[in-house]
Amino acid sequence: MLNKKIITAMAGCAALMLPAFASAQTDNYPSKPIRLITPFPPGGSVDVIARLLAPKLGESLGKQVVVDNRTGASGNIGTEMAARAPGDGHTLLINTLPLVTNVYLMSRVPYDLQNDFEPVILLSSSSAIVAVHPSLPVRNVRDLLGLAHSKRGTLNYGTAGIGTNPHIAGELFNYLGKTNIVAVHYKGGGPALVAAISGEVTVTFANVPETIPLVEAKRLRGLAITSLKRRAGLDLPTVAETLPGYEFLTWHVVMAPKGTPRAIVTLLNERLRKILGVPEQAQQFSQKGIDVIASTPEEAAAHLKREMDKWSRVIKERDIRAE
Repeated sequence: MLNKKIITAMAGCAALMLPAFASAQTDNYPSKPIRLITPFPPGGSVDVIARLLAPKLGESLGKQVVVDNRTGASGNIGTEMAARAPGDGHTLLINTLPLVTNVYLMSRVPYDLQNDFEPVILLSSSSAIVAVHPSLPVRNVRDLLGLAHSKRGTLNYGTAGIGTNPHIAGELFNYLGKTNIVAVHYKGGGPALVAAISGEVTVTFANVPETIPLVEAKRLRGLAITSLKRRAGLDLPTVAETLPGYEFLTWHVVMAPKGTPRAIVTLLNERLRKILGVPEQAQQFSQKGIDVIASTPEEAAAHLKREMDKWSRVIKERDIRAE
């Protein structure tokens, strides 16, 4: 049997070797361009953030970071590609809410959220605005709830597709407000907003930067913001002030394929947090209605767990299914 002195010495050697081992894992990383898979079309919030960060991350790492839009199936196509990629840090995924909600909306998804990925960082979040067509006789959330209850199943709202952020924001409103505003699905956020402006749908849950100009031009009437706190410079109450417990935020997370060495995950996290900490970068995000979070990998994993718990309950209670 090994005596205590030998065991202690071996443990000490192992502890000294860990930093050297971690360094060895990152010495030759990256050895080629990094592919940042964005599973949604150009122009959406995920794509915008990817294109803001990619040049800065590439500069920091000394290799180009290429944004690769692999769209389709509510984000499943690009997400599956990332899940099946080698875990060497040269393929990353940036994603948002459908990463979680697809698991509960669809009978099968081509990835296992908890077992196919290593969370790298929760980058940021942004709120949405509940807005209505000016012809709708409502001025606030209380009015909207009253009208939705009195005309159950006749009001509708536009979404960017099944399981997308506007869809889930609307279903959370239905769930907590005990209403049944009907979702009308479009092929993207742009067409959904056009439908709201034209009156084809009467309610919308759209991102702040896209909606503000339309509210200012009186093409839409803003009712409330979906965050728990009011936003500076935006003269709107929160939904939660009328409908307690309502909070909807679009969030943006970077993930690596399972098996990516911890040292590489740590390196990517550190570089991204440093980029996000630059005042000019934060200002760019703020101008687009996006709030920087810059979490640790552990905080990103905890956030995803909370989102899974929250949306599994809402989707089950609302009995939402992707056909």
